[in-house]
Amino acid sequence: MIKKRIIFVAALAVLCSAPANAQQSLKAGTDKIVQSESTGTWLDTPAPKGKKAKNVIVIIGDGMGTAQVYASVVAQKGASNFLRFPFSGFSRTYSNNKYTTDSGAGGTAIVTGCKTDNRHIGVLADNTPVQSILSKAKGWGLSTGFVVTSSVLDATPASTYAHVPDRKMYDSISLHMSQCGFDVMIGGGLSNFRPENRHDGLNPLDTLTKKGYEITYSIEEMKKAKSDRLVTFFCENYYGPVAPGRDPILAEGTKKALDILTKNPKGFVMMIEGSQIDWACHNNDAPYMEAELADFEKMLKIVLDFAEKDGNTLVVVTADHETGGLVLLSGNIEKGKNECKYITDGHSGVMVPVFAYGPGAETFSGIQNNIDLMPKMLKAMGRK
Repeated sequence: MIKKRIIFVAALAVLCSAPANAQQSLKAGTDKIVQSESTGTWLDTPAPKGKKAKNVIVIIGDGMGTAQVYASVVAQKGASNFLRFPFSGFSRTYSNNKYTTDSGAGGTAIVTGCKTDNRHIGVLADNTPVQSILSKAKGWGLSTGFVVTSSVLDATPASTYAHVPDRKMYDSISLHMSQCGFDVMIGGGLSNFRPENRHDGLNPLDTLTKKGYEITYSIEEMKKAKSDRLVTFFCENYYGPVAPGRDPILAEGTKKALDILTKNPKGFVMMIEGSQIDWACHNNDAPYMEAELADFEKMLKIVLDFAEKDGNTLVVVTADHETGGLVLLSGNIEKGKNECKYITDGHSGVMVPVFAYGPGAETFSGIQNNIDLMPKMLKAMGRK
């Protein structure tokens, strides 16, 4: 018995002596510990206790549950940027009136810290408006913005600036967007801003122009934009999947937004959404899903590289809900292959993952409610 204890303690000592920043993984089919030298290694240890976050980047993978994340980890063959986060946990996603949330209530909960009914955007169940962390940041003099791979009027981006009882009220949502004052807004949905396509006949594009925004309509125009107030519409309605050839709008939009938002010495708050992970899972289309996740990974690398260099940025990654009830039945880790099965074409009510890096990241560990995320971000910033 004593001999067995000595062997156990010795083995434990060997495991604990591994480099602190090394990402460990079990090689498939063996019990051998493999040290990864890829971009999947953990970032530096957390910021010193008491350090405040100057910037916050909240990233939402729409429909991205734990299975979707692991599918990406496998597909990236150990080089996944999800593996770089030193802290992770789970979020309970139920809405005020449903066991299974939609993106309206889910997005609102994440960015406002308030539960609401499904389909509501930026309002409580009784339609009382609630402020998002971006709107609060704007009031504090920080820069604000969002980048999405859906329409700028879709539920998740709308939850950062709009206040309506139904997510499909695009005429009203576009008016709210044109008046919200965020510095950078990048996505699709131009059609809903054209007077001829609206029930009210108004022209929110005129409002944006009068407020000093430079409006661009392609990646090249966006890259050349000189103004620090930028709106980019990549398409009339919704772009197609990243495969077989959507432009790298998520990565390039994120780069451009960071270029602008970092000019403010007070800091910034930014929301980024990988919108079409959800669409792929609604379609039960695994190749579509993995292409969107690969696109998401490229954006994550840009953000984490920035945060690591900056040292003052809190990055929080989560999902509004899971879509598809994805199950990974089998696969090949070395080849980066997953065998995927979906059990629904709708949302599920399971918990979703939360990843965090930067000042205050340690508070996002464990099981939490989706309405806990925004207060934790504020606390990391030293704000109420």
